[in-house]
Amino acid sequence: MDILQTVRDQVEAGISEYASPRTPENLYAPVNYILGLGGKRIRPMLCAAGFLTARDQWEDRVTKACVAMEVFHNFSLVHDDIMDRAPMRRGKQTVHEKWNVATAILSGDVMLIDVFRLLREASLHDQVSAVQEAFHRAAVGVCEGQQLDMDFESSPKVSWSNYLEMIRGKTAVLLSGSLEVGAILGGAERPVLDSLVRLGECVGLGFQLMDDWLDCFGDPAVTGKMAGGDILRNKKTAPYIQAVKKGSASDRDELHYWYHSDQVNRPAEKVRAVIAVMERTGAATAVMEAAAAYEREAREILTLLGAERPGMQIMQHLLESLSGRKA
Repeated sequence: MDILQTVRDQVEAGISEYASPRTPENLYAPVNYILGLGGKRIRPMLCAAGFLTARDQWEDRVTKACVAMEVFHNFSLVHDDIMDRAPMRRGKQTVHEKWNVATAILSGDVMLIDVFRLLREASLHDQVSAVQEAFHRAAVGVCEGQQLDMDFESSPKVSWSNYLEMIRGKTAVLLSGSLEVGAILGGAERPVLDSLVRLGECVGLGFQLMDDWLDCFGDPAVTGKMAGGDILRNKKTAPYIQAVKKGSASDRDELHYWYHSDQVNRPAEKVRAVIAVMERTGAATAVMEAAAAYEREAREILTLLGAERPGMQIMQHLLESLSGRKA
């Protein structure tokens, strides 16, 4: 069995063990539900890749760290969905819709608390401090990115550089943190850690740019999300910002109209009109090109790190799977 499949099996087994039934049921059933919705498991696989950049052989303790990164990611999704009032996640009801907001908040809280135990159990004694510090940076970065995202909803103007800083926190830092935590557990030196952090940033920035693009132009049957959901929530995502940047005065006026007028009774028309502006201004193409540029940088870093370690094989596969993704 190749290393990729071995790690995948370890990660899924670890998630299944973590998600085994516990009491009280109303606290833990939502935890098991969100983890059972699947997903690409990018963060635990990156954590594994980080470890196998420094080591040739897998160690069972590292599975706990991989699970920790996936649990934290899903905790953030539960709380993000509440803040975004999102009805669907991966084609299914969000936790707060299936249960209620209070239950979703509490279930998310217990997931966050469990992350610290899992990371401690994964770490050798002399690694605990460094692992906790790397996770702390990533977790705080996620919160900062989420706050910026909410701030942008009421901000009259969001620049492209401001937007990139926001998604660096909202998405990229956890990918970087997953790689860094795994590499620390493997005993990697600081130059390798720094390269992996930038690699994770590039993957995360490209991933979020494509996520924004898919929200507008993806197939809901494939993405599992409502078409134009970000538009309906007046979120200033990558295609919107590029449309403002590239569009004419009339294009900007039209976007302002749809984003600042009460159009709740005309959602389909709003989505169609905004997407039309994004397409004719070249914003859709610009976002895809920006995502491709980050992907190229990630590949360049991967090449410089070398391909002799099994962790690099996992990274190569992840980059291939994310390239040109549809969901």
